[in-house]
Amino acid sequence: MITKFLNLPLLVKKIIITLMIVLIVSAVAGFTVMMTAKMKVQQPLVVHETEFITVNPGTSFNAFSKQLVAKGWIENLFWLRVYIKLNPQHSKIKSGTYQIQSNLRIIDLLDLVISGKEHQFSITFIEGSTFNQVLAQLAQHQYINQTIVELSPAIIAEKLNIKQSNPEGWLFPDTYAFTKNTDDIAILKRAYDKMREALNTQWQNRADNLPYDSPYQALIMASIIEKESGRHAEHPRIASVFVNRLNKKMRLQTDPTVIYGLGDRYQGDITYAHLREKTVYNTYKIKGLPPTPIALPGAQALRAALNPELSEYLYFVSNGAGEHIFSTNLADHNRAVNKYQRK
Repeated sequence: MITKFLNLPLLVKKIIITLMIVLIVSAVAGFTVMMTAKMKVQQPLVVHETEFITVNPGTSFNAFSKQLVAKGWIENLFWLRVYIKLNPQHSKIKSGTYQIQSNLRIIDLLDLVISGKEHQFSITFIEGSTFNQVLAQLAQHQYINQTIVELSPAIIAEKLNIKQSNPEGWLFPDTYAFTKNTDDIAILKRAYDKMREALNTQWQNRADNLPYDSPYQALIMASIIEKESGRHAEHPRIASVFVNRLNKKMRLQTDPTVIYGLGDRYQGDITYAHLREKTVYNTYKIKGLPPTPIALPGAQALRAALNPELSEYLYFVSNGAGEHIFSTNLADHNRAVNKYQRK
């Protein structure tokens, strides 16, 4: 081979040597570019605090890379485009909204957007909240798509396939995760399905001789228990008081139902006039349960409503320290009221 090369004309030898040098230089240059591009994508983005980026459906990688430059996360497109030419699998980005942490590497960002693992936002419905308060939460969340802000509760109930025109109480208080631009009604549907499942489970495992004709009545009772005390440990005993009163044909006489019936007219104090006003929610005036729940009951309140403590208590009053004093007769109750409420 060497002998043949030496016997070639001088001009041919020069051409071959030149080509070899070009090939070697090209190979070295190509290797250098490849290694440099690989090194560049290992560098962190210029992100100093948690931010979000949205990749719209149909966005090309070229348009995506321009987003990164526009945000100031990378200085220019050159090395990123070189890397993608050498690694085309990293160009298959998926639409969605992604959370970007500070100092995230460029390669990690690429892995994230080709995985399609969108950031999960969340909203929490608190035990004891009303349906209107839930609607306000949804309306104020910037990443939820608003579709029901102009609809009445009755129309919303219809959309959720709730039999009652008032959807109060039918949403399970919990934290719900969702991706950006999820419809508000979709989140409500999840909360309704979870409440319906929880109520059905508790109804199937209910105690005997309860004064409810339907699971819905148990839901109403659970909402009252929820509003009477934030202490879960007290819920079964509070439930026993109300169950005992219903079984004895006594009125419930519970302030939270009166407050719910007042609506916006309630300004922080229940007056004597409020207690005398006969509304469908004034349990000082009506017999039995009010027509609907008055809030979102949690799991503990549901369980207590359908498995109350066995007791003979008929009364309770707050001791002013977050707990209640329970009594079996009116005389003891009045003494507790004088001690803890009237001082």
